[in-house]
Formats: sequence, structure tokens, C-alpha cells
Amino acid sequence: MAVNIPASGGDEDDVLATINTTPLVDVMLVMLIIFLITIPVVITVIPVNLPKANDKPTQTKPIDISLAIDANGKIFWGIQPVQTTQELSNRLGDAVRRSVAEGRPLPELHIRADKDTMFQNVGKVIFVAQQNSIQKMAFIVQPVPKG
Repeated sequence: MAVNIPASGGDEDDVLATINTTPLVDVMLVMLIIFLITIPVVITVIPVNLPKANDKPTQTKPIDISLAIDANGKIFWGIQPVQTTQELSNRLGDAVRRSVAEGRPLPELHIRADKDTMFQNVGKVIFVAQQNSIQKMAFIVQPVPKG
């Protein structure tokens, strides 16, 4: 513990402006020791032999359906043109039924629409997809170039 003795002949009314941090450091070291001793007691692990999993996950990635719509409203399944909305509905329905029969998740629909196509053409595809229980749809866009 530090003691500050004023010089002889000095004014005894001067304010002591230093803070003694030694007690603070002592308290912190005692608390650190207490925590180091008590933490291993609190964290106890009971040894358990867990079973080993040797099978593969049953969830597989569905086959995505890629549709393209050009500026004139023509619909393409992959690279094959789709003539009517009834044909599109039949093909989407077949894909959904095949996924359900094989125990796979429902397919995801990726729509690539030309920026100049009318929204009615895109809306028609979305409507047909909803009628055939397609739950996930994504719009594929051109990324903005950096720089």
C-alpha cells in the first residue's frame, strides 16, 4: 500500500490526484483464480457411446426445371420449344409426379425471361406452375458487371 507524505513546509490542503490501483488488481487476480478452479467443476461431461450412422441421407437434390421465355413470349423447356400452355402444364405435372413417385423433393422452377418480354408471358408460366404444385420458383437474371 502506498503512502504519500507531503514535503515539510508544504501546504497540507493539496488534493491527492492519484488513484491507487493495487487493490483492484488484487481483487481481479483472486476472481480469476476462483473462476479457473470452478469452471472444470461446472462443465462435466458424462461419457456416452453414441451410435454410428452408416446410411446415406435420404434427402436428394431435386432436378431443377429450366424454362426460358424469349422476347416474343415463346416458352422453351431447356432448349426444346413448348407449343401451348397445356403442353407446359402436362410436362410440369409429369415432373412433379415423377419426383413424388421416386420420393424426391418437388423440383424447383428456374425462369429465364428476356427483358423485353411482356409480363403476361411470365405470369402465364407462373400460373401454370402453381396449378401443378410447383412451390419453389426462381428468376435467373444477368449479374451487374463490377468495375
